[in-house]
Amino acid sequence: MIWLRPERTGRGPRPAHSRASIAAAAIGIADAEGLDAVSMRRVAAALGAGTMSLYNYVPKKEHLLDLMLDAVAAEYRFPPAPSGDVRADLADLAHQQLDICRRHPWLPALVLARPGIGPNALRYTDRFLAITAPTGLDGGSRLEAMALFNGFIGQFAQYERTAAAGAKWQAELAGYLGQAAASGEYPHLAQAFAAAGPPADPDRAFERALARVIPAILTPTDGS
Repeated sequence: MIWLRPERTGRGPRPAHSRASIAAAAIGIADAEGLDAVSMRRVAAALGAGTMSLYNYVPKKEHLLDLMLDAVAAEYRFPPAPSGDVRADLADLAHQQLDICRRHPWLPALVLARPGIGPNALRYTDRFLAITAPTGLDGGSRLEAMALFNGFIGQFAQYERTAAAGAKWQAELAGYLGQAAASGEYPHLAQAFAAAGPPADPDRAFERALARVIPAILTPTDGS
């Protein structure tokens, strides 16, 4: 993996590029055109380098994806130490993560396929564990809680992006579900729709869901 490889050996001329600059170029392409547009050739062109020379810094595309994930993980801003208010600190972490996902719409799908384990991702993990230390949950349970927490935020961001990009599909979905509820075959669904009211705006929907998710992930289980 890329994290076991030194960025430079210290011998020879100073490299023309760095992992940070390569990751930044790749992120710029992904933000503008989507993750599928990212290739070693495109990144090399953005840096004004030859494609083959880029492999001296990043041996394969999977390494490039790892660098991208870790670069965006550096966007978190943590205070020197947790406040001690577990739920408030987790809510702050959640809002930061959602903002990062909104800035980089390609991120949620990539994280689900390839979790980040670079230095900045580990810094995030360490902060999550520090925030949740007062809960009394053991380390394994807190790591499971983090996976559920991250999964919820990534899934929310992914759905939010899909909804924004597919207004026609959303309208068709609402019509289809309305017909299903009116058919009488799904009485509990019909009752839920009747009580739900109009859809909340994304920020309010996120707050409501987060208020359910945080207590749930902090609840001890029989195995804790």
